[in-house]
Amino acid sequence: RETAAAFDAEHVTTRVTQEPLHHHHHVAVAVAVIIHDSSLFFYELLSPKAAPFFFTEKSLSYFRTKTAMPISLQSHAFAGNPLKSKTPKPTHPLSPALALETLKTQLVDNSHQSSSLNFKVLPFRKGRPLASSTSTDADLGPKWHLGWISLADCTGLFSASGVEFTGDSLLYLGSSSEQDVDVVYWAIDVSGENSLFSEFDSEQVCFIELRTLMVATDWADEQAMVDLAVAGHAKALLEWHNISRFCGYCGEKTVPTESGRRKQCSNELCRRKVYPRVDPVVIMLVVDRENDRALLGRQSRFVPRMWSCLAGFIEPGESLEEAVRRETWEETAIEVGEVMYHSSQPWPVGPSSMPCQLMVGFFAFAKSLEIKVDKAELEDAQWHSREDVRKALMFAEYEKAQRTAAAKVDQMCKGQSSSSDFNVESGELAPMFFPGPFAIAHRLITSWVNQASTFDALQFKQQPNSYQSNL
Repeated sequence: RETAAAFDAEHVTTRVTQEPLHHHHHVAVAVAVIIHDSSLFFYELLSPKAAPFFFTEKSLSYFRTKTAMPISLQSHAFAGNPLKSKTPKPTHPLSPALALETLKTQLVDNSHQSSSLNFKVLPFRKGRPLASSTSTDADLGPKWHLGWISLADCTGLFSASGVEFTGDSLLYLGSSSEQDVDVVYWAIDVSGENSLFSEFDSEQVCFIELRTLMVATDWADEQAMVDLAVAGHAKALLEWHNISRFCGYCGEKTVPTESGRRKQCSNELCRRKVYPRVDPVVIMLVVDRENDRALLGRQSRFVPRMWSCLAGFIEPGESLEEAVRRETWEETAIEVGEVMYHSSQPWPVGPSSMPCQLMVGFFAFAKSLEIKVDKAELEDAQWHSREDVRKALMFAEYEKAQRTAAAKVDQMCKGQSSSSDFNVESGELAPMFFPGPFAIAHRLITSWVNQASTFDALQFKQQPNSYQSNL
């Protein structure tokens, strides 16, 4: 009763407290084990037979939702962008339109200082953000930072290269307050300005692939995760601008509007508005009826021994749950019943034709076990036990891979050559490993491994043909 009162008593039935305990001694006393990881409360029943005495159907549903949440306190890589938390109203000085107007006024007046408003610009080249690196304590290794430059420096770089800078090529990213001064952040694509690059080289900064920065990011470092999210948002917008240069209706050129956040057809007879593109993808960890094995797949492009969750794009006219079932069936011939939502992650490091994918993560319960791999989709797919997956997670040295990538970024920023290889493991090779902590696949797999999942298995066995979704 004390446990129930402390942890959401409304979801726990008091039936067991209303009857003498000896009535249930033959079933074994149910014990609620609380595993608390800030975002995770998981109640494990030591005896499934005792579940009816402790939990209502509402309670089971509630805890099943809780166990599906990620264990880590940090948000997904590329999520948690503070500049995107809210967009100011059109009449606010920090709104996209008025901020750009203020910026252009400063350019015309040649005055780049304002008592109430400041500007920072993040240059990109071929989808790569400008970055720098600083050496820290030897135990921590180097850390990368986004290469923000001031409006004055941006103007100076363009001027020194003989290129006129009007501000029209800037893309609005958002705003924040730093030391009582409002700062507006912008991104700019300088891919076509070759004369600028020598200026950047002299500053010990470098244009780095976003995937490289992703691997080099210390996922326990809040500021690094913020920088990664901002860079991901900026890259997605810039890549979208590159693939939406012409109107899809009439074929005429499109022009940026709302400080680059939208585009519009330049044809006066058309004037269609174009919005940033997001491609939704379902990614699912399929588990068997007993919830003891997970279905993992291998694509031909994967490095040796790497396995991951199944995934696929959502087709027009289908729900997220339907996409999970269809993709699993198409790739492995496994029939899926119940589908449970886990979390989602923006993914701006896919192909350039898809500027930003949205990975929507699920757990899915299999209704069949026999695998028939579609070789056009996957190289292989197999059931893996929870214990084997746990061992692989313990074996892989993701922290070492992060430090190796961070050292590479540091060398690149200093103009030194470096290897392009990222070793996830060293010494004896494990039979398999998975994408790193920066990927939602890793979160799905670790969440499943680290939960005892009595509730999920019990609920699934009670409704073997259920198509219920917790989305």
